[in-house]
Amino acid sequence: MAEYARVGFLFLNFRRITKMGMEQKEDVYNTFSIVQEQLADCARILNLSEDIYSILRSPMREIHISLPVKMDNGKTKVFHGFRVQYNNALGPTKGGIRFHPDETVDTVRALAAWMTWKCSLLNLPLGGGKGGVICNPKEMSEGELERLSRLYIEKIWKYIGPDEDIPAPDVYTNPQIMAWMMDEYSKIAQKNQFGVVTGKPLLLGGSPGRGDATARGGLYTLREAAKELGMDLGYATIAIQGYGNAGYYAAKLAKELFGSKIVAVSDSQGGIYNADGLDPEEIQEHKRKKSSVVGLSGTKRITSEELMEIDVDVLIPAALENVITEKNAHNIKAKVIIELANGPTTPDADDILYKKGIHVIPDFLANAGGVTVSYFEMVQNLTMYYWSEEDVHSRLSDKMSQAYHSVLSAAKQYRVNMRQAAYVVAVSRVVEAMKMRGWI
Repeated sequence: MAEYARVGFLFLNFRRITKMGMEQKEDVYNTFSIVQEQLADCARILNLSEDIYSILRSPMREIHISLPVKMDNGKTKVFHGFRVQYNNALGPTKGGIRFHPDETVDTVRALAAWMTWKCSLLNLPLGGGKGGVICNPKEMSEGELERLSRLYIEKIWKYIGPDEDIPAPDVYTNPQIMAWMMDEYSKIAQKNQFGVVTGKPLLLGGSPGRGDATARGGLYTLREAAKELGMDLGYATIAIQGYGNAGYYAAKLAKELFGSKIVAVSDSQGGIYNADGLDPEEIQEHKRKKSSVVGLSGTKRITSEELMEIDVDVLIPAALENVITEKNAHNIKAKVIIELANGPTTPDADDILYKKGIHVIPDFLANAGGVTVSYFEMVQNLTMYYWSEEDVHSRLSDKMSQAYHSVLSAAKQYRVNMRQAAYVVAVSRVVEAMKMRGWI
């Protein structure tokens, strides 16, 4: 049976953030607290026993590590990292590694849980995991990042592998970092192990179609939602909060695939608006030169908060968690919300949006394109036969469409919102696997 870690503070107070093992300030929007609340709601709908719920509400394993790295100035700096393997009932755990100065173990726990539900929802033979290192990559040289990346693998290699736990890129990590990690693991294993991570460069076993997979998958669910709602996406207006990888590709693909009009986008510096429409490539070029979307010629400057309340057909949160709360949910006018970000909507806001009739495509459905194509990469690594980009797109379209309609069907059957329905579908599959394996 799986090993279930019992971490004291995990059950005592979900509203406290922990960072490097130390208690920090109170935060009512603590991400792992929200995950627990959503799971508890699902347990009520499914009438799960306390035994089952007690397994699902905690990670099966957590790894906390110290990473002493020799910096370019000759001094040694100690970084702190985590790997959380939440549940492997359906298969090896899968999930990204984040490099971020404000990383917390609670965030990693939450993301590992969402990865569990995400893989289940997409019918992938995988469980959920996540990793993180508290660091600021923007202040580190390439050599320092390489040493940190390799040391992270050196510290956790016993607990990962193609049949155990498969990391991937996430916030501030990229294909090059995955290449270093794969190479370090291969050195320790004394054989090439391309399948130990995904999101690699194409030359080292990466998959075509991985770069825009998160946004593309989300837009495939929007396509299905539009059919259900009778919405013509050719005339749809879209606002995107966050213009990183997911936000940029969402804008680009919405225009290319549907002919939709992007009227507003934002990043950490603020937002821009033009009722006549924005050119995604022009925005991207301006951001490359100025490090922000703000200031693009012919646009009106707005705040990210104002963007959330613009009268548009589709709103896409593609950056931060907890941006839709009970404070602004009443003012949101969009007909559809596609959550490309993880955890952008709080439980209280969910209730408000549902009552307003806003169709929310929840995060672990909407942004599941990334892990789905990562799974495709694993399959290609295993068979040593690589697909065309068109094949990847076609298979992704099928997977996202099936997942969307399974959630929509559950929402109608149980008379619940789309997030609750996504939990019902995903958790039911995990529970069934746990029963079959004799865990409960």
